[in-house]
Amino acid sequence: MPGPFHVGVLMPVTVLIGAQWGDEGKGKIIDALAPDLQMVVRYQGGPNAGHTVIVGGKRTVLHQVPTGILHPGIACLISPGVLLDPWELLDELAMLQASGVELERLKVSPACHLIMPWHRLLDRAREAALDRQAGPGAAIGTTGRGMGPCAMDKAGRRGVRLGDLLDPARRAACEAGLAAANAELESLGAEPLARAELHVALERATAGLAPYLGDTRPLLHGVLQRGGRVLMEGAQGMMLDLEWGTYPYVTSTHPSAGGACTGGGVPLREVDQVIGICKAYCTRVGNGPFPTEFEPGAFADGFRTAAGEFGATTGRPRRCGWFDAVAMRYACQLNGFTDLVLTKLDVLDGQPEVKAAVAYELDGRRLDGMPEDLRLLERGPCPVWRTFPGWQGSADARRWDELPQAVLDYLAWLEEDLGTRISWVSNGPERSQLLRRDA
Repeated sequence: MPGPFHVGVLMPVTVLIGAQWGDEGKGKIIDALAPDLQMVVRYQGGPNAGHTVIVGGKRTVLHQVPTGILHPGIACLISPGVLLDPWELLDELAMLQASGVELERLKVSPACHLIMPWHRLLDRAREAALDRQAGPGAAIGTTGRGMGPCAMDKAGRRGVRLGDLLDPARRAACEAGLAAANAELESLGAEPLARAELHVALERATAGLAPYLGDTRPLLHGVLQRGGRVLMEGAQGMMLDLEWGTYPYVTSTHPSAGGACTGGGVPLREVDQVIGICKAYCTRVGNGPFPTEFEPGAFADGFRTAAGEFGATTGRPRRCGWFDAVAMRYACQLNGFTDLVLTKLDVLDGQPEVKAAVAYELDGRRLDGMPEDLRLLERGPCPVWRTFPGWQGSADARRWDELPQAVLDYLAWLEEDLGTRISWVSNGPERSQLLRRDA
């Protein structure tokens, strides 16, 4: 078993990622770790992410700015792996500035690919077209934030990057992108984007973000060379990874631990700790397979409302279900977690019983592990359940040893099943409701 996880003994680079379908509570954990760090790097994702931190009853939602910005003295980087919406970023920076946050510590890579205004329009138009052509539910269920169209342009070598806005010769790519996008929008029956509207938006982005532009790689490696500690902050979750998630119902970047190296520019040999964040149950936003999902009805609706399971970015209701140990074993294997943090434990207080899926049954055979062709999950595998007695009072605990015995038994089973140490549990939204395991 890995050694205990303690704030203050982080290795040179710690990667912290969502281990399920996203929305696991990464923002709170990053906020708790930040005082022991010199730098926080956002290495993937985009404006479709929402990291929520609650301090003294005040709720702050960050979408693209690293959560470490809420702590004075911590350098924050947005690295090339992020698909950046510059206009949403400007709004986010204005919100932070109004709250008294010092923003001089933030640097944004000029290599970030930009989510242009036409990417948002294309995202929504393509989703609507899928539903029209193949019927309701055929769409991916994106946030409509333009991630997919931006990633397509990036892979097609026709993307617009932040540095391009500062070079008049390279801004010509914007004109070509607008023309191609408008042609597709009209073919999908959507309104095209006006050229004048685009030019106004580009001028705002160029002027507003110029002070934050800077090469992130030398800053990151400078901290490492000085022996500083760096946290690589991911967005979304492992099961939404473009390569290893439930394709095609995935995000457009790589939330897995490997994404920290490719998107953030950190050497693999510097990564000594990989922390996975998972809820005590499961949630998912958008379409796609979700084997442990609750049956629609009063229980599912009541659970969602009591747990506050609505998207921080979109406000969409999240699909909820019991813990999926099959998916978590898969995430542990692919990411090599040294530690797990179990969040929202308090939501299960008062449940008469708690369930976890230990295997799936599909086409008459049992699957103890995740198939590599995850589209098989679309055929609706039946979970094989393990049932545990419920508990009451986990939200009242302020130390690990104050947790109800039924919770401690459940955590012990999870550790044995997953083969990974659970080092922290979160039993409420406040900073103080984060229990560290000391032994």
